[in-house]
Amino acid sequence: MKEKVQVFGRFLSGMVMPNIGAFIAWGLITALFIETGWCPNAKIAELVGPMSSVLLPLLIAYTGGNVIAGQRGGVIGAAATMGVIVGSDVPMFIGAMIVGPLAAWVIKQFDKWMENRVKAGFEMLVNNFSLGIIGAILAVAAMFGVTPLVNVLNQAMSAGVGFFVEHGLLPLTSVFIEPAKVLFLNNALNHGILSPMGIQQVEEIGKSIFFLLEANPGPGLGILLAYCILGKGNAKSSAPGAVIIHFFGGIHEIYFPYILMNPLLLLAAIAGGASGVFVFNMFETGLTAPASPGSILALIMMAERHCYVGLLLGVAVSAAVSFLVSVPFLKFMGKDASLEEAQEKKNAMKNEAKGIVETTMHVPEESTEDTTAKKRVKKIAFACDAGMGSSAMGATVLKKKVTAAGLEGIEIIHTPVSSIPADVQIVVTHQELGERAAHSNPNAERILITNFLAAPEYDRLVEDLKQRNA
Repeated sequence: MKEKVQVFGRFLSGMVMPNIGAFIAWGLITALFIETGWCPNAKIAELVGPMSSVLLPLLIAYTGGNVIAGQRGGVIGAAATMGVIVGSDVPMFIGAMIVGPLAAWVIKQFDKWMENRVKAGFEMLVNNFSLGIIGAILAVAAMFGVTPLVNVLNQAMSAGVGFFVEHGLLPLTSVFIEPAKVLFLNNALNHGILSPMGIQQVEEIGKSIFFLLEANPGPGLGILLAYCILGKGNAKSSAPGAVIIHFFGGIHEIYFPYILMNPLLLLAAIAGGASGVFVFNMFETGLTAPASPGSILALIMMAERHCYVGLLLGVAVSAAVSFLVSVPFLKFMGKDASLEEAQEKKNAMKNEAKGIVETTMHVPEESTEDTTAKKRVKKIAFACDAGMGSSAMGATVLKKKVTAAGLEGIEIIHTPVSSIPADVQIVVTHQELGERAAHSNPNAERILITNFLAAPEYDRLVEDLKQRNA
């Protein structure tokens, strides 16, 4: 069940995360130019409605369709999604997530059926008209078939959320959100559920607390600060760097191993999250768009000017509460496991959840060359799920080491693990992503690590590069 949830969550977040820049553009326009914004401007504010109701759903639909059937799938996914957009008065993000991939699947099945049935010279004619005819049919079907179902789902979700809000129970969502983050369901929650609900709420009141439920860096900050003071060994020495990366960089995954060292700290994360939500709710704090990554800087940029006090106070309170709850667990509750063991445990959990067998293979099976006989390295890729967070951090660390070693002519990039460029010679990725990296670029050597920030493999790789690029 956990594997199925994570696969579904990765698929949902895969439709939203590549378009986060567009969401931020919409959020900034909202924060600046609506009636309660920093620089109210009625003319510019006219962009807010069309961007949320048309542009963003179409981008989601195109991305989802592209994942299923390439550019052709993206085009028909966007065309079919116009049916649910026109057929509803609310932003159809959920509708786009359903119709985009579904339309792409339909055209993919049609293309398979037509394979080897088209006479030479008629390929373009068949391709264009089949997409147009099927796209038109699906748009009409979505308008009258999918739209009512999505509206019912939206009403049910709104009623459920309304119950939590009206009864003051919204802080209880932390009981589910904080453990889910440590189990790597954060993208499923944030981009698959909370963001669509938040965007609909922005349409109604100009801001939403839902964007803060998962993105709040306070709980993780409090736990890391407790390790800075009461931690032991590697955990204590690495915690200050993790604080900076987590709080300012917004990469929340970096504090998960610290919780796995002492699972009772989940209680601290829950308490911190709940107290933060309580403060946000009390001050009617919300963001105008998703904050991704979950950095304090991103939260500030996406907040309305009237929300800064509640925002900063909520983050501070959640950090303080998680810190205070963490202290007795770290001080009196026995010995901590090492950070390395916790990182291995974290990756083992992700491997088990994703059905991936841990691999120690670092080079393609067909390669039997020794190190000195291998080709000169010109391009290295760091790969993670989205290609934007952990991998970008790892690429930066390795670039500094390569520069310090005096190595030149080596391009180091970060990329999604599902789309590693064909010209990449070495791929550095998390152990649990090794198999996916092998499928994405089977010809590249693979270096599997557990910690993008401080992997010992980096130094070994630099020494290897010195020999190969000498």
